Amino acid sequence: MAHGPTRRSLLATFTLATLFAGACSAPGDNSDSSAANASAAPVTSATCGTGPVTLKGYFETGFALPKSLSDEFTKQYPNVKWDIREDQFAVITQNAPRVLADDPPDLMRLPQVSELVKDGLLKNLDGYAQAFGWDKWPASQLEQMRVSSTGQRGDGPLYAMGLNFSMTGIFYNKKMAAQIGMTKPPATLAELDDLLQKAKAAGLTPINQFNGGATGGLAFPLQNLMAAYGEAGAINDWIFQKSGATIDTPTNLQATQHLEKWLKAGYFADDINSQDYATMMSRFIGGKNLFIFDGDWESGNLDKQMAGNVGFFLMPSATAGGKQAAMSAPLTYGISSKAKNADCAAFFLNWVATNQQARDIAVKVGGSHPMGPSDAYMPAVAAGTVTAGTLDAGATIGKDNGAMDFIANATGAIYAKSWTPQLQKLAAGQQTPDALLKSVQKDYETQVKN
Repeated sequence: MAHGPTRRSLLATFTLATLFAGACSAPGDNSDSSAANASAAPVTSATCGTGPVTLKGYFETGFALPKSLSDEFTKQYPNVKWDIREDQFAVITQNAPRVLADDPPDLMRLPQVSELVKDGLLKNLDGYAQAFGWDKWPASQLEQMRVSSTGQRGDGPLYAMGLNFSMTGIFYNKKMAAQIGMTKPPATLAELDDLLQKAKAAGLTPINQFNGGATGGLAFPLQNLMAAYGEAGAINDWIFQKSGATIDTPTNLQATQHLEKWLKAGYFADDINSQDYATMMSRFIGGKNLFIFDGDWESGNLDKQMAGNVGFFLMPSATAGGKQAAMSAPLTYGISSKAKNADCAAFFLNWVATNQQARDIAVKVGGSHPMGPSDAYMPAVAAGTVTAGTLDAGATIGKDNGAMDFIANATGAIYAKSWTPQLQKLAAGQQTPDALLKSVQKDYETQVKN
C-alpha cells in the first residue's frame, strides 16, 4: 500500500529455521519472461554464507521497519552489508518494471505483482518456501503473493514475501475525541457519521487524508466504506482478477456515495488534493485533526510521538452487529529473477519471520504482526498503547475472515492511473460516484486484457 497502501501495514509469527551451509548464488535462474510460473528449482542450501555479501535493496522511503531489520541482520551476520536505494511508493509503483529489468536489486518493495510475474521479473519462491517451511504457515498469509499461470492472484507459485502483515483502520486523537464526547469507538457507520458532524460543529477538522500526487489516500476511506456496505470476498475477487468480477456494484456505489457525502459535508481538510502522506502524518501528530485512515505500520511511531493520546478502531459496519473488515496485506517484498544474491535475500526474508529480535522489531517498530507460523514467538506489548490496539484489531479481522487486499493492487497501473485521478476529481466535485466506478472498471478491464 502505498504503504500499502498499499502499504500496508497484517500479522503472524515464527521459529528460527535450520541454517544451511552454502553460497549466496541463486538456486536456478528464472530470469527470462518465458519462465514466468515455471516450477521453481529445488533449494537444498540457502544462506548468506561466510564470505562478504552486499545485498542490493530498493525500499520505500519514510518507514523505519526495513532499515531497522537490515541493521539488525548485519549485526547478527556481519559478513552481509546493504546497498539500499529508497523512493516514495508512488515512484516505486511507476519504476518497478524498469528497475527489475535494467538494474535488478536482490530485494525490492513491490507494488502489485501480477504484471511483474507475467514479464518474468520476479523469482519463483516455491523452492525457498519448501526449504524454509513457509508452506506450513497459515495459507492466508501468502495467498495474496501467489500468481497463477493465467495472472490471477491467490493461487499458484509464490512470488513475494512480507516483512510483516499490515492492516488499515482509523486512528484518532483521544484528547480531541473527548472534546466531542467520544468515549468509545463507534459501533455503526451511523455513529461514525454522528461523530464527524460533532467534530465539524465543534470547529475541528474531522478527517485529514493525503490525496495528492500519483497515489492518493482517499482510496483508504473508500475501501473501508465498501467493506461497511458489502462483502470483503467480492472485493478480493476483483483485486485478484477473478473472472467476471467487477468493482461497479450496488454496494460499492453506496460506499462511493457515502464518501461523496463526507466530502460535501466538509469533513475532510480543504487541501487534501495537494497533500502528501508526510503532511498528513505531520498534521495528525501535531494535533490538527481528529481522524486519519491509515495502517498499523504507524503504530510504533504514534506510540512514540503521541504517547497515550492515540486510539485505533476498525471501520464499523453499516448495519448493527455486522462483521468488520479491513485492508489487510503483507508488506510485500520480492526477489528479482536476476538477483545476484537470491539465496541470501531469501534467507533474510525467513530470518525476518523467525528470528526473535526481528519479530520484536516487526511489532515495536513496524507496529504490525510478523509473518510466520501461528505458534511462533510474539513480543509482549504494553496495554493501552496504539500498537496493542492494532494487534487486537488484527485478531478481530482474522476471526471475522474480513481481510481484504488493497483495491490499488488490482493491476499495476490501477492506483496511479485510475483510482487516484478519479478520487481527486470526486474530491474536487468534478466526478460522480457512478461515473467513477464505471471509469475504474473500464480501466481495469483494459489493463487486465493487456
